Amino acid sequence: MPAETPARRRIRRRTLSQRDARTGFLLMSPTLLIVLAVVVLPLLWSVLIAFQELRLLEIGTASPFQSLTLENFERVLDSGELWTSLGITLVYTTGSVLLSITLGLIAAMAVRKPFRGRTFVRAAFLLPYVAPVVAVTFVWRTMLSPQFGIVNEAGQSLLGWAQPIPFLSEAQRTLEILGASFPVPTALLTAIAFEGWRYFPFAFLFLMARLEAISSETEEAALVDGASPLQSFRYILLPQLLPVIALLAILRTIWTFNEFDDIFLLTGGAAGTGVASVRVYEFLTVQRNVGAASAQSLVLSLVLILMLALYLFLMRKRGERL
Repeated sequence: MPAETPARRRIRRRTLSQRDARTGFLLMSPTLLIVLAVVVLPLLWSVLIAFQELRLLEIGTASPFQSLTLENFERVLDSGELWTSLGITLVYTTGSVLLSITLGLIAAMAVRKPFRGRTFVRAAFLLPYVAPVVAVTFVWRTMLSPQFGIVNEAGQSLLGWAQPIPFLSEAQRTLEILGASFPVPTALLTAIAFEGWRYFPFAFLFLMARLEAISSETEEAALVDGASPLQSFRYILLPQLLPVIALLAILRTIWTFNEFDDIFLLTGGAAGTGVASVRVYEFLTVQRNVGAASAQSLVLSLVLILMLALYLFLMRKRGERL
């Protein structure tokens, strides 16, 4: 039997590789079809709708080949409500992300060392995140009610409030501190507090997992050398947590920027909490203008992409300097 030549071996290996590639593609094809049907096609359809004059009642009979127009984008961009909602969304996103990560870091540091009942405390920290959003928003609305809420009751009886505060229906309140008046967006700050409370367990899980992987030898050596716990956290723990914090900031920025159900169930988008996603909902349900709703959604997507690109660029530059 003649010996196998190198050319034949290369052909046989290529044939086996092609066969493996075909088998892998066949195994992946059901998932690819599902992603195509559930994600890609609706996304392309929504982009196409943004360039068409469509009402909600026409969506079922609309043709994808009808004339395209830029009137939806002109209407959205010329409206002052878009820029107002974008400003509210940026404030809401920034405050919520910072608050949730800060609370998650404090919680992770609090349960880092072993103590009795630590498992129960860790599990309790997860309750805001795993509880249904309808339930937790109902609890908050009840607690903050100016008529029978426990927060206003405690404030009036213990803190000396002159009158109850409508936390969820008051757009702005003026506070006087040392003779100076400061406008405070009451409902927006309440929504930020709710968002930070609800999603801090997500940051807590990530940060706790990273803390568990950090060796305690470096900290013990620093304490022996006279470093305070604050210095140990600042110069030893925090630099190792920064990559996780950056990842959390990116994820929470994406999710909070598109947040709808929390803010809608809590305030309905009223009292200065009309974020951009609520305006898209109003376009779709109140004005029944599907084209304008799709156009604003596309604008928001572009804004979010630009924000994330800038954020990643700044983080990369900071990493190069470090």
